[in-house]
Amino acid sequence: MAADEVKSDRKYTKDHEWAKQDGSAVVVGITAFAVDALGDITLVNIDVKPGDTVTAGKAFGTIESVKTLSDLYAPVSGKVAKVNALLETSPEAVNDDCWEKAWMVAIEPSSAAEVEGLLDPTAYAEFLKAAHH
Repeated sequence: MAADEVKSDRKYTKDHEWAKQDGSAVVVGITAFAVDALGDITLVNIDVKPGDTVTAGKAFGTIESVKTLSDLYAPVSGKVAKVNALLETSPEAVNDDCWEKAWMVAIEPSSAAEVEGLLDPTAYAEFLKAAHH
């Protein structure tokens, strides 16, 4: 998995998270760059449950690796629709498949404009280049 991999079917944040529209919800995960920076992931702690409200830019959980502990930030404000239970028992799934299987939460956004305001794939790819070269 290349650290600079960017999928064209979703939006991004400068915290290296992705947001993918799925019906009325937005599924959230971390990007290959984040996985590469973290190293071996040992624990994913999601502090919200379905029905909870999250605020864009505020932490909804943490992710731990052998190297570091990082906050997971909500890319958009809204109500939590789903939480990925797989990560409680298999945090290493994030290392294997951060784009699909190891999503973190799904959020029903309170504003479509917030989703639109996230980085598109091209902008995120440019951000990665600018930040790390």
